[in-house]
Amino acid sequence: MDPLFLLLPAGAFFAGLVDAVVGGGGLIQIPLLFSTFPNAAPAALFGTNKLASVVGTTSAAIHYGRRISIPWRVVGPASAAAAIGSWLGARAVYLFPPAALKPLILALLVVVAIYTFVRKDFGIHHQRLTNMRRELQRAIAIGAGIGFYDGFFGPGTGSFLIFLFIRLLQMDFLHASVMAKIVNVSTNLAAIAFFVSHGAVFWQVAGVMALCNLAGSQLGAMLALRYGAAFIRKAFLVVVIVLILRFSADIFLA
Repeated sequence: MDPLFLLLPAGAFFAGLVDAVVGGGGLIQIPLLFSTFPNAAPAALFGTNKLASVVGTTSAAIHYGRRISIPWRVVGPASAAAAIGSWLGARAVYLFPPAALKPLILALLVVVAIYTFVRKDFGIHHQRLTNMRRELQRAIAIGAGIGFYDGFFGPGTGSFLIFLFIRLLQMDFLHASVMAKIVNVSTNLAAIAFFVSHGAVFWQVAGVMALCNLAGSQLGAMLALRYGAAFIRKAFLVVVIVLILRFSADIFLA
């Protein structure tokens, strides 16, 4: 048996844990899938990743929802917009290679890391916008834009959602993470619907990874709720830095 097959369950568990806290689980699962199945079509591996991830993401969202007040008036429309964006992004996988986005994503991640590091109070306090219409408009725009990215490529989706919810909607890291999980469930389901309809999923692999991802997400949600926004901020910076290193290696060492 290929040793990489043994790494898939462990990788899925760790991906679920990281994703439940700050997003970025795709950073772990997608490279593992591409390494294990180097000759598979990219769409099949993206579909398998989404199917494995959605179980853990849904579980984390439910876990958070029991403890955190969720602004459904905002997150509902944002999730709907994200689902549409994700379906269109999944469709775009067949039109041009996702790797074309890597330099842009790297630049955005560097900006996110610098901004979060410099602003020590970023995401620590939960305020929300006073203009409800502007809040809804921004939430829909975030959902649609990041939803497209998630369906098309994926790594770092949760981190981008959290950053934008904090920066544009003035949430703290904990509430932004809850919002990100709910929106991420929507994007995953939309992308899965597209990939499954095109027969692009490794069902048995996805099933095993989904169970491990679920276990990891439960642990991650418990840690986030216990240690709060300050802990999530630190984890967020770690994930963003790892994403920067990963994209840098892909671009400059390929």
